[in-house]
Amino acid sequence: MEDKDPKLEAKHRTGVIDVIAQDPKMGELVLVMNEPNEWNGSDEQLLALQERFNAYVSFLLDGEMAEAHPELAGKPARIEFRCAHMPDTRAVELLGLIHDQLAFQEIKLEVIVRNDLPPPKD
Repeated sequence: MEDKDPKLEAKHRTGVIDVIAQDPKMGELVLVMNEPNEWNGSDEQLLALQERFNAYVSFLLDGEMAEAHPELAGKPARIEFRCAHMPDTRAVELLGLIHDQLAFQEIKLEVIVRNDLPPPKD
C-alpha cells in the first residue's frame, strides 16, 4: 500500500468543490469542503486550506456557480467545512479570519468536526 502525502492531497483538491447541495429548510446553497487529514500546524497545510477557501468563494462570486447551477443562483450561500479531526490553534485562528471575511460577502461558514472517538467503556 502506498502512503499518500496529505499536503499533496490538499494541493490537488484546491480546485475541487467536494459537494454542492441545497438546504431546503434554510433555503441556502451549501458547498461542502471535506478535510480528512489530521492537523499538523504546518504553513503548507494552512496555505492549502486558504487556497481551497479562495476557490470556493471564487466559484460562488465569479459566476461559475450560477452558470453551472442556475437553479441555485441568488440563494444565500453557506460553506460547510467538515473536518475529521479538531483543528489545531493555528487552523482555528485562520478559520476565524476566513469566517469574518466571508461575512462581508454574506456567505456563512459552518465548521463541523466529526467525532471519531469511540464511546467510553463502562
